[in-house]
Amino acid sequence: MSTVTVVSVINYKGGVGKTTLTANLGAELAARGLRVLLIDLDPQASLTFSFYKPGDWERDLADEHTILQWFGSVLATEPTAPLWRYVLTPPLVNDAITQVGGGRLDLVASHLDLVDVDLDFAALLGGSRFQHGSPRFLDLHRALTDALNDPKFQEYDLVLLDCAPNFTMVTRTGIVASDHILIPAKADYLSTLGIDYLRRKVSELVRDFNRVTTDSAAQINPEFIGVVFNMVQYGNNGPIVASRNFIGLTGGLELPVFNQMIRENKTLFGPAGENGIPAVLVPNGNATIQYELQQLASELLARIRT
Repeated sequence: MSTVTVVSVINYKGGVGKTTLTANLGAELAARGLRVLLIDLDPQASLTFSFYKPGDWERDLADEHTILQWFGSVLATEPTAPLWRYVLTPPLVNDAITQVGGGRLDLVASHLDLVDVDLDFAALLGGSRFQHGSPRFLDLHRALTDALNDPKFQEYDLVLLDCAPNFTMVTRTGIVASDHILIPAKADYLSTLGIDYLRRKVSELVRDFNRVTTDSAAQINPEFIGVVFNMVQYGNNGPIVASRNFIGLTGGLELPVFNQMIRENKTLFGPAGENGIPAVLVPNGNATIQYELQQLASELLARIRT
């Protein structure tokens, strides 16, 4: 069994800064000396484009070096290709990492056509409702889990999965493979709705998967490690009143909340991805934002290790 820690980053509500947090957490932890693997499971491929320009992606990666090709082998009749063949080491961010630490940040890139993969999953499972009686229910849901059990992935300290804001089969493979679930959220009404819906969908998946498997050691129980409030609007005395009110609503969901929040700063986060280096590692960047991201990374490590 894999010993690497796997964390899914997801919220049913889009536009909450999910990808930005994933990229920055991965970069910060790699700068501290950890070996971190990011896997982009979102068809929007925003995480991928945080490290590769779209033109470079289309020329060098799109046809042979993305998660789309790997899922194609999962769904084919021949043996599944090893996932490690699709691992990339983005050069710009790793150049920045080597200047401050001895870690490494790797990536499995996404593809815009990944949205069509669920149609193929549905065909193999006997319909769009992920039929429990399908003979391939377990092996398809476990595809990413089994891939990460390859000894080549034991060199990593942490795997972060950037999941799409939905519960398709691609997302489900990520949840099944995860030890923890991290939920980025904005301090608004729709984000809190997305959190509650996500929790219910994860509970259903865990129940159905564990009901089907006959191996108690293979049962899953991903832990909600916490909600991170992102893109928070600050006033002179901290988060504005409206933000504080919505943050308070999370208590009713009975989920842990990270102490560290990340304030909104479009001018910092916007161009950072275009340069291939997340905001937390940008030279002469906004010290306040970088400090918040660093503190969040420390809190994430502490929660994982407890």
